[in-house]
Amino acid sequence: MAMHLGKLSAGFCWLAARGGCGELRSWSLRCAAGRFCRPPGTACSEQSRGLGYGPTAGGGPRLRTGLAAGLAAGLAGLAAAAFGHVERAEMVSKSSGAPSPSPGRPEEEDDELARRCSCFMASPVTDLHELRRRPGDMKTKMELLILETQAQVCQALAQVDGGARFSVDRWERKEGGGGISCVLQDGHVFEKAGVSISVVHGNLSEEAAKQMRSRGKKLKTKDGKLPFCAMGVSSVIHPKNPHAPTIHFNYRYFEVEEADGNKQWWFGGGCDLTPTYLNQEDAVHFHRTLKKACDQHGPDLYPKFKKWCDDYFFIAHRGERRGIGGIFFDDLDSPSKEEVFCFVQSCAQAVIPSYIPLVKKHCDDSFTPREKLWQQLRRGRYVEFNLLYDRGTKFGLFTPGSRIESILMSLPLTARWEYMHSPSENSKEAEILDVLRHPRDWVH
Repeated sequence: MAMHLGKLSAGFCWLAARGGCGELRSWSLRCAAGRFCRPPGTACSEQSRGLGYGPTAGGGPRLRTGLAAGLAAGLAGLAAAAFGHVERAEMVSKSSGAPSPSPGRPEEEDDELARRCSCFMASPVTDLHELRRRPGDMKTKMELLILETQAQVCQALAQVDGGARFSVDRWERKEGGGGISCVLQDGHVFEKAGVSISVVHGNLSEEAAKQMRSRGKKLKTKDGKLPFCAMGVSSVIHPKNPHAPTIHFNYRYFEVEEADGNKQWWFGGGCDLTPTYLNQEDAVHFHRTLKKACDQHGPDLYPKFKKWCDDYFFIAHRGERRGIGGIFFDDLDSPSKEEVFCFVQSCAQAVIPSYIPLVKKHCDDSFTPREKLWQQLRRGRYVEFNLLYDRGTKFGLFTPGSRIESILMSLPLTARWEYMHSPSENSKEAEILDVLRHPRDWVH
């Protein structure tokens, strides 16, 4: 059953918070019941400082950039995002043996969990009794992070739109798990904005296991079965005004249990911006905000993941990128779950400060019919990439039983294709095309 979230009157409060992951730029919001929700995720117990490409099965580096997966929308998209990559990244530990957070009393944990859940768009996919039973497990921490990220982004979008109604669609998967898809359509500011989470589990298909083995993972099945758990948050936001950019972000966690009880795990994700027209100030703000989040965990992360993003979001038949990039990474599985989780948490917290100021800045800009036409043509390119190149979308569309509505949530309501359209030389349209064909360094 669909529910709706009307205009939200609660305000946002930005604050600085220091946790086990170092100094994080975080924020809180007041939920409908009048309580304050804390920043996404739970306190991290370790610090991390860097990432490097991990070895392949034969010991060589993985540098085949550009074949990583796309956004994970719904079950199949999430699965494909975890299955379909040939690159991996590893974190280099700064220190080891960091103490674990001291556990609170059971009743305090119960109250805290109930308070946090009251701020979500819908109740968690996993039963609360199960979440309480394993508070320190990464599956619990990641599910709470993606639920909080979803709620906070939806509230931020609703406030900017001023009259938006989010359809909140909670769905279940008969094989195990489910998800929550929140979609706004035909708002005042946003033509379409979707923020979806998936928390699914079961047994990997043989096709999925083959894809994972093809990129160097050694998986031991039992009676042909390989239990897995995958979860993530995925979002694409398309504003109406051609001067306000589109954004996509996705953060996910995957875990596989082998026949001998050994568990393999990894994280993936990223965030990228797709403007219709180039605004230098906007591009610098967006990239600097992502760089700041990455720099908390190592100075080499942003440049590495920025290049990975430029290489992945490439429309080969057009010879251009989908947008002006951001960050992208996958198969991130070292040095520890806590350290990688802290990095992913920092990236998730950077979404709102990187994007919302840009929408507020441009949502009331005047525009011409010619500029609106150019926006529609650029959206056509967005559709081309998602349907022809995005591995998560393609995998989902060809997977029986997948939730097609969630997989195609990323597509805009409107787009246009014109035969042999070419912008005038030295025009604003030609300017953005040059950037899409030749990625720039936005932070130096």
